[in-house]
Amino acid sequence: MRQCRTGAGRGVNERWRHAGCERSPRDGCSSWTCGPFFPRTGAFMFPYFIMLIFCGIPLFFMELSFGQFASQGCLGVWRISPMFKGVGYGMMVVSTYIGIYYNVVICIAFYYFFSSMTHVLPWAYCNNPWNTRDCAGVLDASNLTNGSRPAAPSNNLSQLFNHTLQRTSPSEEYWRLYVLKLSDDIGNFGEVRLPLLGCLGVSWVVVFLCLIRGVKSSGKVVYFTATFPYVVLTILFVRGVTLEGAFTGIMYYVTPQWDKILEAKVWGDAASQIFYSLGCAWGGLITMASYNKFHNNCYRDSVIISITNCATSVYAGFVIFSILGFMANHLGVDVSRVADHGPGLAFVAYPEALTLLPISPLWSLLFFFMLILLGLGTQFCLLETLVTAIVDEVGNEWILQKKTYVTLAVAVAGFLLGIPLTSQAGIYWLLLMDNYAASFSLVVISCIMCVSIMYIYGHRSYFQDIQMMLGFPPPLFFQICWRFVSPAIIFFILVFTVIQYRPITYNHYQYPGWAVAIGFLMALSSVLCIPFYALFQLCRTEGDTLLQRLKNATKPSRDWGPALLEHRTGRYAPTIAPSPEDGFEVQPLHPDKAQIPIVGSNGSSRLQDSRI
Repeated sequence: MRQCRTGAGRGVNERWRHAGCERSPRDGCSSWTCGPFFPRTGAFMFPYFIMLIFCGIPLFFMELSFGQFASQGCLGVWRISPMFKGVGYGMMVVSTYIGIYYNVVICIAFYYFFSSMTHVLPWAYCNNPWNTRDCAGVLDASNLTNGSRPAAPSNNLSQLFNHTLQRTSPSEEYWRLYVLKLSDDIGNFGEVRLPLLGCLGVSWVVVFLCLIRGVKSSGKVVYFTATFPYVVLTILFVRGVTLEGAFTGIMYYVTPQWDKILEAKVWGDAASQIFYSLGCAWGGLITMASYNKFHNNCYRDSVIISITNCATSVYAGFVIFSILGFMANHLGVDVSRVADHGPGLAFVAYPEALTLLPISPLWSLLFFFMLILLGLGTQFCLLETLVTAIVDEVGNEWILQKKTYVTLAVAVAGFLLGIPLTSQAGIYWLLLMDNYAASFSLVVISCIMCVSIMYIYGHRSYFQDIQMMLGFPPPLFFQICWRFVSPAIIFFILVFTVIQYRPITYNHYQYPGWAVAIGFLMALSSVLCIPFYALFQLCRTEGDTLLQRLKNATKPSRDWGPALLEHRTGRYAPTIAPSPEDGFEVQPLHPDKAQIPIVGSNGSSRLQDSRI
């Protein structure tokens, strides 16, 4: 069984801002979230774990059981209530947005990885052509000399140190003036950065080659992409905690700041991080669970994966803040002065901290290789979610046989749509998509999914479905969360987040009104799929009155239920045994799901299209 987060918080910004690089070792699609908990970590952890217990794990279990029971992707499962199929389209829109800009993040990681193949990291010193007079590197301040600057007299040491505290770091100038060649406005695209464009092509080619045979090929690749980052994390952790000042950084990471606990933004960020970390409302969980064996214990998987995932988040936070504590100790400043969020952490603060380590290119190679693996794992699932939804929706024999071409078409489209993000204004657009395209829409989609399943389809019917599939009904805790707690928490967080909304900024740049409007349109585009499709379904549904149409549009379709005939028992059992003359046969989502034997984690032979 494989699940994807789909990541991660507000997309990349939340992934970098929150806890480290995380994934569950069992979800098979190597979905990770990268970046430590943001600086108010002590206050963040409490709502983070509250959201995990009352929203994350219950919604995770709901989506896994939903996809596994029907053996359908994020569109096909809505045979349960055809009027709400717009929820599936909303998931597809969210996955499309994230798939476009997420691969740009991977391409930047590729660029830094290639740039680390040198004996001196290019962002270590201020003696490069792109550096300004305001540049003051950590190593420059330590050595007082570099390749192009004369030694500073001893009586100027305090002046140099004060300048260092207010410096523009070489890693920041490398990021802003060399890698991005950042323009002054989101509307000023400038030129396309050819090195980034090349790396974007490389990342899409790698994703396509790993998915060329669908989940069968990606299932093998993620054995490496899912486990190797743990090795890198452990190496960085051992190295980090042995550095002077590491304890200070760790204490900053775990010390509570209870004055922040009442801020709605903290709870909203916690909810966003949970949604990205566990992949709720992306469609990836439903898609990957559809390849499970029908009687697979997805309840056990949900609990283990969720807890392991978030434990890895906390572990990765220790890795990040031990290094940042060392950097703060080296500069003689507070950890809050070196801790950053967003792309500033992944491509500025942490790379600068790596320059202080012996054999810094080696650590940089390991760090960015880990980021590449994390990103690729998530991108695998995003692409597979879109491809599976397209194949499901068309559903004819031709597209089943030509699924590779569908994958290629989606990859090419993603590459072309990602080209503007490699321009000089690309980072502005990337963060705009990151903050708006997949933020509050995720919680809206999850809330509507809960309501439609629990109250439209009926909680008793769904609990009976789970009992038929697993052999036992969902525990009482999950029943209460699905019906009351999770939707209520999501709704109140959404309300308070809207009340405390602040326009997006990047460093000191304030986004113009028209850019914010585009961001809101992207956010609404996924949510509006739900009412638009509901109206469409109402118009095409038979019925003499509006109430009759509404009733017919919300009741399950006749082909709702387990995909394989052998599992259609009880109320799903056909009243008349089908025969070849009737031309009726219940088919799984993909023929391979019922044809390819594999060995599951318990050693028993299983029939499905993926590996655990």
